[in-house]
Amino acid sequence: VQLQASGGGLVQAGGSLRLSCAASGFTFSRRVMGWFRQCPGKEREFVAGINWSAGWTYYADSVKGRFTISRDGARNTVYLQLNSLKREDTAVYYCAAANRPVILTTIQDYDYWGQGTLVTVSS
Repeated sequence: VQLQASGGGLVQAGGSLRLSCAASGFTFSRRVMGWFRQCPGKEREFVAGINWSAGWTYYADSVKGRFTISRDGARNTVYLQLNSLKREDTAVYYCAAANRPVILTTIQDYDYWGQGTLVTVSS
């Protein structure tokens, strides 16, 4: 199983970015894909999740209304659209996959992890 995250970069506050996570090596049905982030000096935290088959989504309160998670079955890729970025969104963002259809929010619930991609929001 491989998860390859990309799309991070430097952006001004109020700007947007789209992160991508290309997945390979497993079937997506009955699985959840998630995005987590680790802000400087803090623990890794859940950002958003999507049930691959049904498309159900769930977001952390801190990003609700600003971030959107989606998936493209043809490309085996999950996306995280980041809008109205704030300085506190600066973090390394990780994609992850869980062997279950329920969107859960703790690190231990996810079985596979990609490498992180750094998002830096400047004022």
